[in-house]
Amino acid sequence: METTRQAKIARLLQKELSEIFRQQTAKTHGVIISVSTVRVTPDLSIARAYLSIFPSTNAQEIIDNINRSAKTIRYELAAKVRFQLRKTPELQFYLDDSLDYIENIDHLLEK
Repeated sequence: METTRQAKIARLLQKELSEIFRQQTAKTHGVIISVSTVRVTPDLSIARAYLSIFPSTNAQEIIDNINRSAKTIRYELAAKVRFQLRKTPELQFYLDDSLDYIENIDHLLEK
């Protein structure tokens, strides 16, 4: 069960990560990365961000690249939330494929 503090921190991280990825994807034309959800552990040391990537053809490759540059992203995030959080959690990124799953279900229902 998520506490109120975890939920507030997760919303803050989601908002700021979304802004970071929006700025990064402005440079890479044709790829859109959005942060679906962020879940924070009870001790606030790890944040798991679930990313939705469009188009999803190279999604796993993009997630791998993002995980390799997680320290840089954490540094940018820490600069943005330095007045709200004392310590920025470690970041882990996962692919959120729920939109692909919904699209597949819709496609199957049309048949």
